[in-house]
Amino acid sequence: MRTTKYLPLLAICMIMTGCNSKKEAATLTTGIDLANLDTTAQPGTDFYQYACGGWIKSHPLTAEYSRFGSFDLLAENTRQQLNDLITGLSAKTDNAPGSVAQKIGDLYNIAMDSVKLNHDGAEPIKAELAAIEALKDKADIYSYLAEAQKLGVRPYFQLYIAADDKNSSVNLVQTYQGGLGMGQRDYYLEQDENTVNIRTKYQEHVGKMFQLAGYDEATAQRAVKAVMDIETRLAKAASSQVELRDPQANYNKMDLAKLKATYPTFDWDTYFSISGLNGVREVNIGQPKAMQEVANVINTVPFDEQKLYLQWNLINAAAPYLGDDIVAQNFDFYGRTMSGQQEQRPRWKRSVGIVSAALGEALGQMYVEKYFPAEAKARMVTLVQDLQGALGERIKALPWMSEPTKEKALEKLAAFHVKIGYPDKWKDYSTLQIMNDSYWANVERASQWEYNDMIGKFGKPVDRDEWQMTPQTVNAYYNPTTNEICFPAAILQPPFFDMNADDACNYGAIGVVIGHEMTHGFDDQGRQYDKDGNMKDWWTKEDAEKFNERAQVMVNFFDSIEVAPGVYGNGQLTLGENIADHGGLKVAYQALQKAMQTRPLQTVDGFTPDQRFYLAFARVWAGNIRPEEIVRLTKLDPHSLAKWRVDGALPQIDTWYTAFDVTDKDPMFIPQEKRVNVW
Repeated sequence: MRTTKYLPLLAICMIMTGCNSKKEAATLTTGIDLANLDTTAQPGTDFYQYACGGWIKSHPLTAEYSRFGSFDLLAENTRQQLNDLITGLSAKTDNAPGSVAQKIGDLYNIAMDSVKLNHDGAEPIKAELAAIEALKDKADIYSYLAEAQKLGVRPYFQLYIAADDKNSSVNLVQTYQGGLGMGQRDYYLEQDENTVNIRTKYQEHVGKMFQLAGYDEATAQRAVKAVMDIETRLAKAASSQVELRDPQANYNKMDLAKLKATYPTFDWDTYFSISGLNGVREVNIGQPKAMQEVANVINTVPFDEQKLYLQWNLINAAAPYLGDDIVAQNFDFYGRTMSGQQEQRPRWKRSVGIVSAALGEALGQMYVEKYFPAEAKARMVTLVQDLQGALGERIKALPWMSEPTKEKALEKLAAFHVKIGYPDKWKDYSTLQIMNDSYWANVERASQWEYNDMIGKFGKPVDRDEWQMTPQTVNAYYNPTTNEICFPAAILQPPFFDMNADDACNYGAIGVVIGHEMTHGFDDQGRQYDKDGNMKDWWTKEDAEKFNERAQVMVNFFDSIEVAPGVYGNGQLTLGENIADHGGLKVAYQALQKAMQTRPLQTVDGFTPDQRFYLAFARVWAGNIRPEEIVRLTKLDPHSLAKWRVDGALPQIDTWYTAFDVTDKDPMFIPQEKRVNVW
């Protein structure tokens, strides 16, 4: 389901974890599979290849993947578990009408019904396309935008409700830039050969999709021009990926009077009324320049061109849920051209994904009951406490931070809201209807349910117990406005969360992940929020300057990495994640050393506990990736590429050098005085 829910500064880790422990010492294994290594490589030359080369060789990319790593393998395992749950329900004919079982089973069956999908073709969106065509004038655009967003179609910009960054207990109506079919502004602006080629293919794609939706070639070509003209204007006014990481720049709260004065041509009264937001008093305009251009475009671009743009947004949003010819063309551009995928994923995998998105916590509750053992949650609680203690020790020992700032940092650390496995209260899907009309209609109803759930927060306090990920999500996050770290159940399962593995593996994999999420509370973004989740400067001026100086070393290092011929990393874009990796490694290593005081570990298979710690960390990021995906992710992803989350992170860690006898003769060596040293 192409539903977009912007969460400010939601620092998501894209985790691929490795091991865990807690059994009698006699039964514990190292958790290190020697077949995953490539011992022909040298640790100080290419540690990623040394630690992961065997895994990489044994897991070549299949046609359906542009990138496949440990994370994806775990996601595949989880998807199969979900499929078993879903197909068990979809095969039944006696699910009670309106029950969760009926909704899950029927939605899956509709998604899998290729005969009906191909018979219907583009028919499910014809009435909505006609309704856009029937709009009388520009005044109608505002009511259309408000209605369309409820159904998962979001031209021009996005509306969301989330905590006020400077008053985190209160929900605030907010906007976020959008309206770009290629998703990211650089695709419209950069002039390198690869980007120009993608831009050309996008225009061909828009034209083909209009024709598949039933329009003649002349109309399709007019649509191509209108879409590119409008989206290019929006792209030129949009904030860059780096600028979007600046919480201060993206906080522009204003009252209703100022909002109307700032954007006088935009019909806010109509838009808010139909959005279900009567009584709005304050709004945060996330990116003012982008919103100004939205208002200008609506006010100045010929109405017929805007209708073509609105129709494109509908076609594009609905494309994955229509006939196979439309789905195939949609994949050809977004999958093959942009990411390098060679083959569409099987229908059952796509269908499981939609059910999981539409009925996330309902399916999640079933998933937890069957697949998430209580002992895994108990062990995670202990691990989090261990890592919290280690981070606290590191903060106290920082030579560059003053005592007043340390005191505030420790208060924030102690106030972390920890979420493990699954929520205590599940969402209620009783108002969501799944019917036998069309796949797209059901996706729209699911989007409407999600929208209503979001709008229901308007005027209410922030619910700090709400989860921003489902239990079946293989990932984790830190959210600054609630000062929370969250580890869904799906990340805590074999082979990555191995209850039989010893502490060296455990702390090197899931331990670093925990430390990573904790460190997000103190990275270049998270550090701007206090213990209550308010964007507030709690640092002394001198300490802030010292932090920025040290962080700049990280920026410069990752800027210098050539990730592909002529393509370099973006150190500023990836700074938060790189700092979190850096802190996670140091905190988890310190926690391991403390754990070994009472649970000592021996050298096994020729590897010391310290070596196994770093091998487990590297194994987290094992994977293969296509050249197209390298370029795409470098443009837009705040995470460094997997290889550089290892070979970029470890040379900054003193104890890694000691563990593997890396010297100044080795290519990965960085002089100690030039290494990153933040946390």
